[in-house]
Amino acid sequence: MQRLSLGYSPCPNDTFIFHALVHGQTGCSGIAFDEQLEDVETLNQLALQGELDLTKISYHAFGHLRHHYCLLRSGGALGRGCGPLVIAPRKTSMVELRGQKIAIPGQLTTANLLLQLYGEGYENLLLLPFDQIMPALQRGEAAAGVIIHESRFTYPQYGLHQVVDLGQWWEEDSGCPIPLGGILARRSLGAKLIKRIDRALKVSIEYAYAHQ
Repeated sequence: MQRLSLGYSPCPNDTFIFHALVHGQTGCSGIAFDEQLEDVETLNQLALQGELDLTKISYHAFGHLRHHYCLLRSGGALGRGCGPLVIAPRKTSMVELRGQKIAIPGQLTTANLLLQLYGEGYENLLLLPFDQIMPALQRGEAAAGVIIHESRFTYPQYGLHQVVDLGQWWEEDSGCPIPLGGILARRSLGAKLIKRIDRALKVSIEYAYAHQ
């Protein structure tokens, strides 16, 4: 039995993708997947260190990883209407936030990539796990934060205000869907094994849709 390390986050879209793969429902005999659940920026950093055989990553990080990892055909996350939001404890504007401290869910996240593409003056960053950004804003640790995952739906409960929807800005500016995350395999696994894993990943997603 060959064992491969597999990193992904506990967010719903990742568990949807990987459930069948991890629990042996894909017919990928002879391979066992040892899951490691982390937030996406931790996964980005683990991949940079070459720690994982397979992993979910931010598309921002893939540019730094492509020489040692290849992007699989299945499991990528591209979306519309689901991008990161810039929020703040008070009503403000992106112009007023230039030079101010902004909390982000990681240096190599798509959230930070979109923030930096939005304009200049947003380099004063506070790096936090995604689930700690809103509490940090309530404590006054940053002037604003970039939120992802379910936080984009729950931030009003924290008394916070949306400044800009970076996903909406990206879609309107580029006409393209938001590049969220992809699944990578270590190139050293070899083309034959990578193709088997890619097929199994597709089956895992099909299983999830059939057993929602």
